[in-house]
Amino acid sequence: MKFDEVNIGEVFNSSSYTISKEEIIEFALQFDSQYMHVDEEKANQSIFKGIIASGVHTLSLSIKLWNEISVWGTDVIAGTGMKNIEYTKPVYPGDDLYVMAEVIKKRGKRKSGEVTILLTTYKNDGIQVLKAEMSALLVK
Repeated sequence: MKFDEVNIGEVFNSSSYTISKEEIIEFALQFDSQYMHVDEEKANQSIFKGIIASGVHTLSLSIKLWNEISVWGTDVIAGTGMKNIEYTKPVYPGDDLYVMAEVIKKRGKRKSGEVTILLTTYKNDGIQVLKAEMSALLVK
């Protein structure tokens, strides 16, 4: 989808993705090895009452789900930024994640245009777990 075809207010929904405990631990051991992500005994004694996914893991899965929608396709030139990232609720093993992306801003340039989406991630019970603004440069 080219920049000129994108409309502010458009909403796109992804499929869902079920996150496993093994995946949470494996990701955390490599990228964010805090106890609440890798040590089940300590995590059970924490305010979370169990292992939770790293926020970075949740963000990565959210981007994966957004990319699978393939709205921009080959018209995307590059990502230009992320801001206002909020981890609003913990993600537990067995949660089904899905994203909703709403176009919130467009800024045209000569040969391309920047589009900003509000990416909101929910888990199976409709509870929001992440919110972030992501921008990308698209072909005009």
